[in-house]
Amino acid sequence: MNNTFYSEILTEHNLHPFHKHDIKDPNMVLEGVNPSCGDDIILQLHVDEAGIITDGGYVGDGCAISQASADMMLDLVIGRSKEEALHLSDIFMRMIKDPDSLSEDEMDELEESSSLQNIAHMPSRVKCAVLGWHTMEEMFKGEDEEE
Repeated sequence: MNNTFYSEILTEHNLHPFHKHDIKDPNMVLEGVNPSCGDDIILQLHVDEAGIITDGGYVGDGCAISQASADMMLDLVIGRSKEEALHLSDIFMRMIKDPDSLSEDEMDELEESSSLQNIAHMPSRVKCAVLGWHTMEEMFKGEDEEE
């Protein structure tokens, strides 16, 4: 993916984030913080009885990468089951840690989020890119531990 496309997607999600707002009646809320740079998001999801993410949003402050990545993540997971969301998160994390390990089909599953694959070559920005995804994983992990 070329750098121009990456920049356009990142800019679009920063200037016009679709999911950066409080949602009505979230039933899952978790704050995610990147202590190394101060990025801070509060991820809010509404998950129905069938385990489908029916709505999501985030609020907080952070760099362009953390904010855009959270927005792209929500684009991808709303309307999907928790299991599907965790599957996509696994692909995203592997893309960031070892981009060469993914198949073309897996990259396609990530849709716009795949534009962040070059973050793997910027170690200081990896925590920014994974903040929203990691927060979602922790949210679901915490829910499983409560059951």
